[in-house]
Amino acid sequence: MQCLHPGGLHRLAYWEWGDPGCDDVVVCVHGLTRQGRDFDVLAQALQPQRRVVCPDLPGRGESDWLDNPALYQLPQYLADLVTLLARVHARRLAWVGTSLGGLIGMALAGLRHSPVQRLVLNDVGPALDPRGLLRIASYVGRNMHFASVEEAAASLRDISLGFGPHTDAQWLALTRPMLRPEGGGWRLHYDPALAQPLTAGAAQALAAGELAMWQAYDQITAPTLLLRGEQSDILSVQTAQAMTQRGPRARWVELPGVGHAPTLVQPDQVDIVRGFLLA
Repeated sequence: MQCLHPGGLHRLAYWEWGDPGCDDVVVCVHGLTRQGRDFDVLAQALQPQRRVVCPDLPGRGESDWLDNPALYQLPQYLADLVTLLARVHARRLAWVGTSLGGLIGMALAGLRHSPVQRLVLNDVGPALDPRGLLRIASYVGRNMHFASVEEAAASLRDISLGFGPHTDAQWLALTRPMLRPEGGGWRLHYDPALAQPLTAGAAQALAAGELAMWQAYDQITAPTLLLRGEQSDILSVQTAQAMTQRGPRARWVELPGVGHAPTLVQPDQVDIVRGFLLA
């Protein structure tokens, strides 16, 4: 589908599961450097009862890269996904957001007349731990090239320890959609320029963004499920506790043996999300 940005149009790709005529839609939105295929396992579990739509944010997956890297920020993502919601014609809408996808979900769910009726926030809150942001900034935008899919899988596993334990088959399934052929080998799918907004005035933007995100969170009325990896370096215990006491008073589930961010691939994680969405 086509979306608008300052100066032109760009193509936004999305993956769709289930009956296209189903009125109950779950939109699943990935993290900063990921893409919509991260939700394959969750989507398969939901599709007998729900239509599931998993976009690739601009600059990722099959979506267009943006000419101006400064647009890789929340306002553009929010505008694109509101356009996507107009396309899918949901009568009843639920949102599953991992990390950045959760920030977009909070911003949308906090708007007046928001269509979001159930919200799952996967290891993210209005306040982000600077330790985790520094870790992510250390690898985003690096020009990585791999001789084989297996080499790529091993490299991505090293920088994604917070995702928790996975079998080799699970990890390969998560890795393959992250790669694109290049020069006889493989590169990562996303635009390296995604790193630029992270480094330009990051400290000031983070402080201003935290205030705005708490204001959005406090306006949310939809039932909210908060997942936190026990070892998360993005969502602190203090922030998670505050999220259970204000705004939608989220139901908080701690996932042992996981950091940032749970992949929603393991059966216990899938069951938690599925149970909340279908309740």
